[in-house]
Amino acid sequence: MIIAIDGPAASGKGTIARRIAAHYWLPHLDTGLLYRATAAALIAEDRDLHDEAAAVAAARGLGLTDFNDATLRTRQMGEAASVIAAMPGVRGALIEAQRAFAARPGGAVLDGRDIGTVICPDAEVKIFVTASASARAQRRALELIQGGDGADYQAILADIIRRDARDSSRAAAPLRPAEGAVLLDTTHLGIDAASAEALRIVEAARIRA
Repeated sequence: MIIAIDGPAASGKGTIARRIAAHYWLPHLDTGLLYRATAAALIAEDRDLHDEAAAVAAARGLGLTDFNDATLRTRQMGEAASVIAAMPGVRGALIEAQRAFAARPGGAVLDGRDIGTVICPDAEVKIFVTASASARAQRRALELIQGGDGADYQAILADIIRRDARDSSRAAAPLRPAEGAVLLDTTHLGIDAASAEALRIVEAARIRA
């Protein structure tokens, strides 16, 4: 069983994906970390984030597990990853690795922005998780505050709106719900309620299958 969970930044898709994977004892891949790791590799080498050839080379050199999670999950790295993810060459370099992960015996859970549309269009379950930009900015700000960092809500909101526009308008694998995806709006849902609803969606798909 392949479960594809897509959605914009801070919609809750990552936490939902991890919980679904744990529930079904399936491997989980946060594909956004691949783009963040690619951006991090360029930054570490003091390369231009808009240098597609360098970005493709960095993407091809990645494994699927060699990530420093704390470093990659910063707001700045998310913005850098959004630039990298718009490059067709980078997306092409990472497609096969993601599909190989999804093809594991028993299935897998993958979350990102193009899992249901490009990576696994034949996934048995497709969920598109979304929420209002303001709700997502509030969540990101709360995460930063809980982590002991300062949080500028207006700056975070501007980042989210900018990333949404870039992700939705890019030529390569734009962010959009896949055909057959079930929309899960988490604007007014806590993570427990959102995860429960996602589990209900998966169970309904399993029954239909």
